[in-house]
Amino acid sequence: LLQDAHNSSVLNNNVLGAFLQSGRVAGLSRPVEIRFWHDMVLDASNATCVFWKPGAGTGSAGSWSSEGCKTTHREGTIICHCDHLTYFAVLLLPAGALSPAQLASLTHISTIGCSLSAAATLCILLLCCFSSTPCPPPSCRQRLRDNTTRIHMHLLAALLLLNCSFLLSPLLAAGAEGLCRVTAALLHAGLLCALAWMAVEAFHLLLLLVKVYNIYIQHYLLKLCFFAWGLPTLAVAAVFAFKGDTYGYHTISTSEGYRNVTIVPSARCWLTSPAAHYATLCCAGLILLFNMLVLGRVVTILRRIRQQKGQARKDWVTVLGLTCLLGTTWGLAFFSFGVFLVPQLYLFTILNSLQG
Repeated sequence: LLQDAHNSSVLNNNVLGAFLQSGRVAGLSRPVEIRFWHDMVLDASNATCVFWKPGAGTGSAGSWSSEGCKTTHREGTIICHCDHLTYFAVLLLPAGALSPAQLASLTHISTIGCSLSAAATLCILLLCCFSSTPCPPPSCRQRLRDNTTRIHMHLLAALLLLNCSFLLSPLLAAGAEGLCRVTAALLHAGLLCALAWMAVEAFHLLLLLVKVYNIYIQHYLLKLCFFAWGLPTLAVAAVFAFKGDTYGYHTISTSEGYRNVTIVPSARCWLTSPAAHYATLCCAGLILLFNMLVLGRVVTILRRIRQQKGQARKDWVTVLGLTCLLGTTWGLAFFSFGVFLVPQLYLFTILNSLQG
């Protein structure tokens, strides 16, 4: 009966209810004290006192909240001081969960960064569409170089889709469940397409710098579009059609439970299936590994062909630009553990939200 929409775990599965027959008790000047005994290693980062708030959850009978409760940790005991009477428990959270202040700052950074990226990508796409001029038929290698600009435009379009769907996600999470699922599917498709176009950028860079001769590929751009637009879209559409509950509401928990909803919206439209989440991580990992290998090959070539005195600085500028273009900064997602968690989250948020 006291299970929220997030399948939250409580200490020892114990819930304690305290009531008075005279009616509802709230706003006590002297808080009531509740003690929970345990034999686990716990601290303030992964265990907090909460109470049951009926009707507060999305799609459930209620949710756990820490409002009006304070948590004190002692050896083998957690002491809760709350200013009201209801059902109480100790909510267990993953180790290293963010504080509400950290979640708020990361949310603001990502919102500002994605907004700037969306505006920049849209402006460049419009500029290229209205300033494009016809040119005479090029040779094979010239045609491949002309495709470079087109590939950049497709990557920008994928980033625009990713940024816009990300910005819409918290807004639509408060609306209808069906609309939230569609938004989550668009966000997933945008992410997969953006990663795929980064892989296309790496493959095209190999053709330009390594395969100097015999590089003509029939319907080259069309094949790239099928790989980077078609395959991710087909995969997302299949999942959405046959297992629609893979997409839906996703709530970010903090070290103080779900109280952060009063600071920033913690609900997002995103993947709800761990299997789909890990499959996406595997796909991203393979693409980023390929891109980093290409980047290493490019650095080797640039060092070998360096001739001018001031060329070293230009090479490093080129490498930094390619690092952003190939999306290798997305590899920071694989360092979300231990002491790296918070610094990695800030670096990941700043660098990738501003990628556009």
